[in-house]
Amino acid sequence: MAGDLVPNVNLLNPTIEFLTAMVTPTLLISATGSLVLSTSTRLGRVVDRVRELEKRLSELITSEDKESIPLYDKRLDTIVNLLDKVTTRSRILQRAMSAFYYGLGFFILTSVTIAIAGFFNIYRWLPILVGVIGICFLFYGSILMLLETRMATATINAEMDFTWALANKVAPEEIINKYIYDAKGKLRLRPQILKALEDGRTEKES
Repeated sequence: MAGDLVPNVNLLNPTIEFLTAMVTPTLLISATGSLVLSTSTRLGRVVDRVRELEKRLSELITSEDKESIPLYDKRLDTIVNLLDKVTTRSRILQRAMSAFYYGLGFFILTSVTIAIAGFFNIYRWLPILVGVIGICFLFYGSILMLLETRMATATINAEMDFTWALANKVAPEEIINKYIYDAKGKLRLRPQILKALEDGRTEKES
């Protein structure tokens, strides 16, 4: 009986290898699906941010008493700058999501080509080519996401710079100075924020 079982096990080996090869792309499919979901969420937040900035810009432009708004010109410039940045982010996210969807499609096609190569024993090189193309799309989308992350940081920094300038405009100087230096007397703020504080201080004096 042991001799009869050995050939059966040997016959199963190609089947197991075939099924393993077909299942392998599902790991990449799952990873790409997670990236699509996170990218879609980030895109939705950016769209909401654009609408919020558009509303703030509209209220600022249509305001009748512009003189009473602290740092009106700088506030207007900051909102337009933020709108430009978040618009760029939305375009990058759209391209990244397209790349991830292309990668997802190629990974699914990889499983299909593995099945074709296994059943008909032809084009055994095709799954490798299709899989590599999918990986290239995944890599391209990841590069775009890295670029979008840097743009998001630049957006936050721009808003922080204006917030510090506004605080310097309306808050007493002794309060602002408490947050410029740490306990050892070292600067805690970025050069851009210090410049914004100086601009706000100049406007306050004028």
